[in-house]
Amino acid sequence: MAAFIEAVELTKTYHVGKIEVPALRGVSFNVEKGDFVSIVGPSGSGKSTLFYLLGGLTRPDSGHVIIDGADFAQLSDAERTRMRKRKIGFVFQKFNLLPTLNARDNIEIALDIAGKDGNRDNTYFNTIVSLLGLEKRLSHRPSELSGGEQQRVALARALINKPAIVLADEPTGNLDSKNSEVVLNMLRHSNRELEQTVLMITHNPEAAAYGNRIIHMRDGEIVAPEKDPQWTGARS
Repeated sequence: MAAFIEAVELTKTYHVGKIEVPALRGVSFNVEKGDFVSIVGPSGSGKSTLFYLLGGLTRPDSGHVIIDGADFAQLSDAERTRMRKRKIGFVFQKFNLLPTLNARDNIEIALDIAGKDGNRDNTYFNTIVSLLGLEKRLSHRPSELSGGEQQRVALARALINKPAIVLADEPTGNLDSKNSEVVLNMLRHSNRELEQTVLMITHNPEAAAYGNRIIHMRDGEIVAPEKDPQWTGARS
């Protein structure tokens, strides 16, 4: 049986003037449905580039991203967009909330974009909001929310469509320990209780420990843990 997510020999090189900067150098791995995979590595290791390729937000120079049997490279732009809307929830480090909308509308806009605004599950919405401690903040705009609250809104937005896959790029990178714990517990809840497949990009070993599998990256490649000098271990 094929893996739910397959990365096959992915390469990506950026050009800065006449200088070529390799970001990924033939990265391959599989993710089974229901996995929680943490992808770790220092700045410049290629993990954020990998995030954008796995989400179909950019194309590799070579290689393939296959999700549930569909190869992103073989899809049209419209089909790739439809795949992202239906199967993937994104959590970005910079939140990407709309400043003119309150927290509720920032969450529910994901339903509108996916064409599900007429089929809202209020019970599920209330469950997410409660687990993230946002019940009393739904009428506030992003400028009235703390950084931790904004990230929790962004996470709720990513989960509201019940995506099969959640891609999170440094979701705790700008948060204190208390808000980090809330966000990480919610990702673990969505993985265990909702059976969502989670891929989390992080440089933080404590955050990575929430996953049930860890992939180490360095210089655009997957490496063994002992070859990652910044890794300090993780709890089982």
